[in-house]
Amino acid sequence: MKSWKFATILTALFSVCTLAMVASRQHPAFAAEEKQPAMQLAHNVFFTLNDSTPANRQKLVDACKKYLVNHPGVTYFACGTVCEELDRPVNDRNFDVGLHVVFVDRAAHDVYQTAPDHLKFIAENRETWKQVRVFDTNVESLTPKL
Repeated sequence: MKSWKFATILTALFSVCTLAMVASRQHPAFAAEEKQPAMQLAHNVFFTLNDSTPANRQKLVDACKKYLVNHPGVTYFACGTVCEELDRPVNDRNFDVGLHVVFVDRAAHDVYQTAPDHLKFIAENRETWKQVRVFDTNVESLTPKL
């Protein structure tokens, strides 16, 4: 008789715990759903200047930092000059300044494209550009295992 009561109590306790896990989304059934990373948009722009001097490269980097860093939805921002020391056959070195911006999603990227600071950056710098190449990529944000 006691084992029957104990089994009933254990079953009820297990059911309550399972319901609590489902309600808090910690049940194993939700594991696959939660592990899928959100798709972000990586916006990489490579500028070739008409007059590629160190001063002109730095001027464009400074303009990137002034106008392009503080936009809603940006999860990562970096800009800089071509790395002169890396000159392997696989390196594409046909640019002077690289801009790398990762947005939380496509919608944030689309808002950025028409943002006043972005448009001002283009207006103030476009005459210095010989060529601009843009590479937009859907990316997943993953945390590396250390």
